[in-house]
Amino acid sequence: MKKRIIISVTSDLATDQRVLKVANSCHKNGYDVLLVGRKLKNSLPVNQPFATKRMRLFFNRSAFFYAEYNLRLFFKLLFSRADIFLSNDTDTLLANYLASKIRRKKLVFDAHELFPEVPELTNRPKTKRIWEKNENWIFPKLNYSYTVCQSIADYYNEKYGINMQVVRNVPYYQEKTLREKKLVFGNKKIIIYQGALNVGRRIEWVIDAMPLIDNAILVIIGDGDIRAQLEKQTKDLNLSEKVVFLGKIPADKLYEYTISADIGLCLLENRGLSYYFSLPNRIFDYIQARIPVLASDLPEIANIVEQYKTGKLIDNYTPDFLAKTITEILSQPIDTQHLDEISKELCWENEEKILLEIITN
Repeated sequence: MKKRIIISVTSDLATDQRVLKVANSCHKNGYDVLLVGRKLKNSLPVNQPFATKRMRLFFNRSAFFYAEYNLRLFFKLLFSRADIFLSNDTDTLLANYLASKIRRKKLVFDAHELFPEVPELTNRPKTKRIWEKNENWIFPKLNYSYTVCQSIADYYNEKYGINMQVVRNVPYYQEKTLREKKLVFGNKKIIIYQGALNVGRRIEWVIDAMPLIDNAILVIIGDGDIRAQLEKQTKDLNLSEKVVFLGKIPADKLYEYTISADIGLCLLENRGLSYYFSLPNRIFDYIQARIPVLASDLPEIANIVEQYKTGKLIDNYTPDFLAKTITEILSQPIDTQHLDEISKELCWENEEKILLEIITN
C-alpha cells in the first residue's frame, strides 16, 4: 500500500502554486496524497490528480478562524489514514504537531514566510506573541522542515537550533514557445503584477504612476484584503482603461497570462523581517516567461536579479520615478535571451529533488 501523506494549508488551494507543486511531486513519486484547505465563496474549482478536501468554515478571519480551522484539522488528522503530515506555515502547525504526537506519525513543516513577522501582525503585539509562543514551543522539536529561501532558513536554524532546509518556490520549467498570449490590448505594452493583493506590495504606488506612463496597461492578477481599495483608487484617478483587474487565475493557467507581459512587478515594502527576507515566486514566474522584472532592492530578491541579470532593482517609489523607470524599460527592453538557459536551472524539477529527499528521509 502506498504511503499516505496529508498536506494541510489555510488557503483555498486553487491558486496556491507552492502547495499544488508539492502535492503533485508527492503524488507522481508514489505517495497517496490528501491536500486539505478551505472553501471560500469565490473559490475556483480544484481539479488535481490527487484527493483534496476543502472545509467550509463559520469564521474566515480573526482568531476565531485560526481556532476553528486548527480544531477541525486536528480531528481530520486524528481519524484519517496517514503516514506523514505535511504542515504549511505556522497557522496549520499546532493541529499537525498534536496529531503527529498522539498518532506517532512523521511531521514535515514548510515555512512559506517568517510568520510572526508578517505586516498584518506589526501593530498587533498580543496576537504576534501568541504565534511566537507557538513557534517557540514546536520549532525546536521539528526534525524535518524546509522554507523558501536561505535567509529564513538561517534565521530559524540559529534561533531554534534546527536544520531547516531550502526548497525555493519556483515554477515548472517552460520551454520557450509561440504559445498564444491571453492578454492583448492592441499595440499597448503590458505591465503585470501577479500575487496576493495585500498591504506592502506597492501596487497602489504603481497605480499612482500610471497617468504618467503612455501606451501601456497595468494588469493586476490576484485577490486579497486591499483589492477593493485598489479598485476605488483606480476609479478615483479615472484609470479604468489603463488598469485592469483580472482577479484569481488558476495556477495551471497563469503562465499563459504572464508571457503576454512586457515587464513584471515585484515591489515590496520593508515591513518587517518577513518581507525583508522574502523571495516571491513571481520573481521566478517572470524568468520562465522570459520577461524582465522591476523589483525592490531587498536581499533575497536582489540576489536573484543581480546574479542572473533578470531586470532592474529600485528603492525609489515616487510616481515620477516609477513612471520614468517603467517607460525606459518598455522603450528600451532589457535583453532576456539568457533567460532561456536560466529557466532550466531555476525550475521546480530541480527543487523537487530536495523536497523528496526530505520527505523520504
